Amino acid sequence: MATDYDEVRPDVAEARKASLDAVKSANAPDAKSVVRELDEADHTDGMDLPGADLSNEELTVTVIPQKDDEFICGSCFLIRHRSQLVREEGNVGFCVECEG
Repeated sequence: MATDYDEVRPDVAEARKASLDAVKSANAPDAKSVVRELDEADHTDGMDLPGADLSNEELTVTVIPQKDDEFICGSCFLIRHRSQLVREEGNVGFCVECEG
């Protein structure tokens, strides 16, 4: 008689069925009730963190204009060197990383 060694052993099959039955019978909460509970627990909108008042602060950023040998990738919107330009559609260039 030939033996099928790929067949699942009976004890393993019973254990799988038992664990599946246990998961099915578990008292899992309804997905809508979980979302409702999360919405009710979201109170961070009106909360002020201590030391978070930055209204008197000023940002100083030095803006460096785009050079002639640079372009902005139309996919990732990063400034790239012209050597990374793969294709150009109209005035929009695409870099080698985005075109893969």
